[in-house]
Amino acid sequence: MRRLLDINNPIMRFLTAAFDILALSVLWTAFSLPVVTMGAASAALYSAVYHHVRRGEDYLFNSFWTAFKENLKRSTLAWLAALGILVFLGGDALLLRSLILRGYPFGWFYGVTLALLVLALTWTVYLAAYAARFNGTVKEVLRFSFMLLRAHPVKMLCVLALVVGGIALALTLPATVVFIPATVYWGATFPIEWTFLKHMRPEDKARMEKEKFE
Repeated sequence: MRRLLDINNPIMRFLTAAFDILALSVLWTAFSLPVVTMGAASAALYSAVYHHVRRGEDYLFNSFWTAFKENLKRSTLAWLAALGILVFLGGDALLLRSLILRGYPFGWFYGVTLALLVLALTWTVYLAAYAARFNGTVKEVLRFSFMLLRAHPVKMLCVLALVVGGIALALTLPATVVFIPATVYWGATFPIEWTFLKHMRPEDKARMEKEKFE
């Protein structure tokens, strides 16, 4: 029994990680409710998943709250720019779908629009990750997050698969939505952190490489 309750036991580590994922997903949902704060909440989620869940640093709520406060203004402005693109593509997709149901041959355009919408959603993950991990202006966050997404298409497809999988799982099994946000971001940290390392200055790269072994 003592061995079973040992915090270093694989079962206990899994249960602890599952609880952290659940708690962070709930926090992200609560802090995203005003919608305009979703960008800061997403940056805080990425930061907490990377630092607390993956690396065991800081307390869960403190990790999330600190990152949320630090990224509130910058990430909110960047998110509003991304939200405009998402609303435009989403509205376009709904319009094309209604036209298709009326018999108009817009299936190809509808497919392209949906693909662009999913790509834009994937970009918001990079947006949150860049804001969480690096300093910079709103313009730099928007620009460099998109450049990093384009620079490594294979890694981008990994993040895209996580986003699509999360959406599909939420639509198929709505009860799983309480785990999906943090789970998607946890999975995304692996290809995104690899991408960051590929484009960092040598001294920053050495620091991040050192972090992995601490």
